[in-house]
Amino acid sequence: MLSPKRTKYRKSFKGRRKGFASRANFVAFGDFGLQAAEDCALTSRQIEASRIAISRSVKRGGKVWVRAFPHKPVSKKPAEVRMGSGKGNPEFWVAVVKPGQVIFEINGVTREQALEAFRLAGHKLPLRTKFLARE
Repeated sequence: MLSPKRTKYRKSFKGRRKGFASRANFVAFGDFGLQAAEDCALTSRQIEASRIAISRSVKRGGKVWVRAFPHKPVSKKPAEVRMGSGKGNPEFWVAVVKPGQVIFEINGVTREQALEAFRLAGHKLPLRTKFLARE
């Protein structure tokens, strides 16, 4: 799973996911991209499952870029624990995704292959996605 090597703080605030992506909102590296159509907190497991679906779909051909990285820790308290006594321990990492952000890019495959790969990857993600092609 993806996670940062080190962070400044172990635990972080929840924050807000308002507005649209102002960065990573166009296809920069590959020829085709998978763009988020709504906001979401993608877990490292979901990103990895999508990446594997893409690489299997194109039979390990082409090059895949993952543009979303899980920087944010999500903490949870154990089951059946009373309120109070501080914040829980970090359980997993999420990537905060806003509408318009490109999550995956691919190069070295045909349009049909990319479309099918991103369709399969989109089923692994908890948000609506859009297919993008470089102009």
